[in-house]
Amino acid sequence: MSAASGRTVEAEVRSSDGTSIALEQSGRGPALILVSSALADRSDTKKLAGILAGHFTVINYDRRGRGASSDGAAYAVEREVEDIAALIGYAGGSASVFGSSSGAVLALRAAAAGLDVDRLALYEPPFSVTRDDFGPPEGFAGHIGTLLAEDRRSEAVKAFMVQAQNMPAFMVGSMRLMPGVWRTLTGMAHTLPYDLAVMGDTQRGRPLEPKPWSAVKAPVLVLTGSRSPGGFGRAAQALTEVLPDARHRTLKGLNHGAVVMAPRKIAPEIIEFLGAPPAP
Repeated sequence: MSAASGRTVEAEVRSSDGTSIALEQSGRGPALILVSSALADRSDTKKLAGILAGHFTVINYDRRGRGASSDGAAYAVEREVEDIAALIGYAGGSASVFGSSSGAVLALRAAAAGLDVDRLALYEPPFSVTRDDFGPPEGFAGHIGTLLAEDRRSEAVKAFMVQAQNMPAFMVGSMRLMPGVWRTLTGMAHTLPYDLAVMGDTQRGRPLEPKPWSAVKAPVLVLTGSRSPGGFGRAAQALTEVLPDARHRTLKGLNHGAVVMAPRKIAPEIIEFLGAPPAP
C-alpha cells in the first residue's frame, strides 16, 4: 500500500471468495477504512474521506454488490467481514475502522470476529433496544426479498426507507422526483437484504445482548446526533455498556444523515479519538 499524500489512488483487492472489492486510497498516516451504510457506496463517504486524508491513509471502498465492486454468488455477513479482512491486509495488517448506520454494525461484527482492528469509530448504529424505539416490522426481510424477486426495486427502496428507516413518505416521494438520485438508490436495492442480515435480530425493541459485541477488544467511540431520534442515543448507550472499552458522545445539531451532509462536524471527533498527529 503506497500513495503520495494528497493523491487519490484507485485500486482493488480480492476477498476470500474471489469477489473484487474496489477502493480509493488517499492521504498518509495510520490506516483507516470507511464502511458505508445501507443503499450507499463510497461516494457517500467521499467528502469525509477527503477531510480525514489530512491525517490518515484513508481506504474508502465500495461494499460488495455496489459501485465498482463485484458480488458473490450467495450472500452471508461473513463474506462482508472477509472483505474487510482483505482491506486490512491491503492496509498492511491492521487498521482503524469507521462505519455509519448499518455499516457501523458491520464494522462491529468485523472487530468481534477477531480482525486486527486498532480502533473503531461508529456513527449511529441503528439498534432498537426498547419498545419505544423504531424498527422494521416482523417479517420485513421476507417482504423485501419478495419485492426484489419480482423486480419491484423502487417499491423495495421505498419500503426500506419508510418502514426500516422511519422516513416520512413525502420525503421519499420528493426523492423520486430526482431521477439521478432515485436511479442510484434503486441500482443498489438488491443489497438491502445484506444490511438487514447485518442487523440480524437487533432491531426488535429488546435489550442489546452482550454477544457477539463483547468480543470487540478495540477501543470504540460511538457518535450520535442531538437531532436524531432518541433511539439512536439509547442504542449507543446500550452498546457502550456491553463493550469492554467504549464511550458515547452526542454531537449538537446533527441527525442521521450527518456523514453525508455534515462531514466537517464529524471528522474532528474521529481524528481526536484515533489519536492522529496534526496535519502539517
